[in-house]
Amino acid sequence: MGKVVAQAIMSLDGYVAKQDNTIGRLFDWLQNGEVELPTPAGDFAVHLTPPSAEHWRRWVSSLGALVCGRTLFEVAEGWQGRHTLDVPVVVVTHRVPTDWVDAHPEAPFTFVTDGVAAAVAHAQTLAGDRVVAVTGGTIARQCLDLGLLDEVAIDLVPVVMGEGNRPFFGKLSADDVLLGNPSVCVQGDRVTHLVFPVVR
Repeated sequence: MGKVVAQAIMSLDGYVAKQDNTIGRLFDWLQNGEVELPTPAGDFAVHLTPPSAEHWRRWVSSLGALVCGRTLFEVAEGWQGRHTLDVPVVVVTHRVPTDWVDAHPEAPFTFVTDGVAAAVAHAQTLAGDRVVAVTGGTIARQCLDLGLLDEVAIDLVPVVMGEGNRPFFGKLSADDVLLGNPSVCVQGDRVTHLVFPVVR
């Protein structure tokens, strides 16, 4: 099985969105460089600096599946049935959105109702030896609590969003979780790409 990696674009003070799910300045770095790269699904292009472009290429080429929660799925409007990164998506939910499923019969989306661990296991089956990316703070926190993560990948943006917004991990039920030194540290423009191994 491939690695399970929690991934987020995050502010300096640990937030991934505002309370209304808008992202403020967090994604500005995706359009501030000279290297144009279409997303794998071809729905838009990013414009990155050369270091960020190389990091992006490595990350995208490693992916085999994505796990997210129902909130992110709803905010993204189900990516219209094809995720921007063009990989199968496993959605953790209490209730399958049958109307959406009926409207997108060919979409490579699976809705799992029996918990995060089951969703990650299903995503690993889909991904084989490729990476399973976990996104959305609530799902990432549960994976960290359950000991399911191998790495934490952060695109750290030099902006402070302030109290009251949505943190990436939030409150853990376990004691402090120790991360190792970053195995990847790439300096872009208005972003630093960091990948931390989870110490078990």
